[in-house]
Amino acid sequence: MSRGFVKEEDQEEAPFIPPRAALPPGVTNYVTPQGHKQLLEERESLEKQRKELDISSDKERRHAAAVLDGKLNLLNERLASARILDPLEQPREEVRFGAMVTFKYLTGNQKEKIQSFQLVGVDEADIKVRKIAFLAPLARALTGKKAGEVAEVKMAGDTQALEILNIEYH
Repeated sequence: MSRGFVKEEDQEEAPFIPPRAALPPGVTNYVTPQGHKQLLEERESLEKQRKELDISSDKERRHAAAVLDGKLNLLNERLASARILDPLEQPREEVRFGAMVTFKYLTGNQKEKIQSFQLVGVDEADIKVRKIAFLAPLARALTGKKAGEVAEVKMAGDTQALEILNIEYH
């Protein structure tokens, strides 16, 4: 049927499904055991929301179900590609995936000269709780370094020097 014979109010727009954190093609989707657990809990929550949809309008219910289905599809793709790396199995003397790294800025004018971050998977990253994705420029600059070594990273247009003070795995 031609679109000319469809009432305007009957036309539904495809719902917007927010994308997950960027993972470049060909890059392994590393996750910590805790991150994997969080992904499984997120899936459980989305499935529960899907089952408990309580919307009287058919159009609104279809829209909400489509959004949840889209989120579930993206999440299931992430879970299927996840490769769990246990931080406790990493070399203790150098920065690797899962490490909590404490470093000091040797250059620049940061408010906090000493900072700590854990290197985690892209879906786990949350700057508010001091977790950065292993793909972030800062994480890449720190990876492979040992305590006492200096890493350089380009931040805010300048090259910053960072001295690694401590490396921990929990």
